[in-house]
Amino acid sequence: MSKKKIRLGIVGYGNLGKGAIKAIKETQDMELVAVFTRRDPKELILDDPNVKSLHISSASDYKDDIDVMLLCGGSATDLPEQTPHFASMFNTVDSFDTHAKIPEFYQSVNEVAAKNNTTAIISVGWDPGLFSINRVMADAILPNGENYTFWGKGLSQGHSDAVRRVKGVKKGVQYTIPSEDAMEKVRSGANPELTTAEKHTRVCYIVPEEGADQGTIENEIKTMPNYFADYHTEVHFISEQEFNRDHTKAPHGGFVIRGGNTGENNKQIYEFSLKLDSNPEFTASVLVAYARAAYRLNQEKQFGAKTVFDIAPGYISPRSAEELRKDYL
Repeated sequence: MSKKKIRLGIVGYGNLGKGAIKAIKETQDMELVAVFTRRDPKELILDDPNVKSLHISSASDYKDDIDVMLLCGGSATDLPEQTPHFASMFNTVDSFDTHAKIPEFYQSVNEVAAKNNTTAIISVGWDPGLFSINRVMADAILPNGENYTFWGKGLSQGHSDAVRRVKGVKKGVQYTIPSEDAMEKVRSGANPELTTAEKHTRVCYIVPEEGADQGTIENEIKTMPNYFADYHTEVHFISEQEFNRDHTKAPHGGFVIRGGNTGENNKQIYEFSLKLDSNPEFTASVLVAYARAAYRLNQEKQFGAKTVFDIAPGYISPRSAEELRKDYL
């Protein structure tokens, strides 16, 4: 008898939602039931007769048909409302990535999920997510040291979403560029003191709406708290044709590096890195893996909000504990 597959739903049909559909197809133990959208569901072309496209308002009708809901909206305005709402009905996984607001986001989700006996895994992806795990690991292993995180060179989903919400922006993307000089100092074991601005440059490419004031757009982007205010930010205005030609892919990646000392002043460098052709497809793949954990934790009655720090690697793997000990340990 074949094991029952974990049944997933997706909220949001942007780049992350589309990436999640591809990621689910790569799994043996999960299946997609429905995609929920704020748009007209008839506009969604899913290429799978078994998957329904539905309006977001009908999600509550599927409480008994979906084991875990993947929330693929943006962190700026979607997830602060959507995660608590959906966590009242479903186990959820989201990629909320406004680092400064994670503690309050956790509280709002935990309250709802604990009350409704659901399991909600928040802030999943590669940063926050895999990078977060490596920051904690490196800090625990090398207490006498310093953590450094560098992002890029790459297109940031969250920051691009934020610039697109600025009034007068028709299309926009943001690339994060790490400083090679700063990275070399860290890898040398010098443990330099680096300001936020010294580690990265943020470069935006914007297609303005016709008649929009470029100075106002640039000022609003550069002064945006949590996203751009602390960084050296460049804003370039380009044509829609140039945007479509050069800025529709989503590469990204980055590094977590800790320089530390052990014993008789031996330098130890801990480094974890990612190089991604598609940021949304990789992030979606992490969400899908953690959906497995959300389902398993809920089966164990571990209710409430969780982060990647709370979840052992075995919970996200499709393999049995025996297989993992035999093949991966």
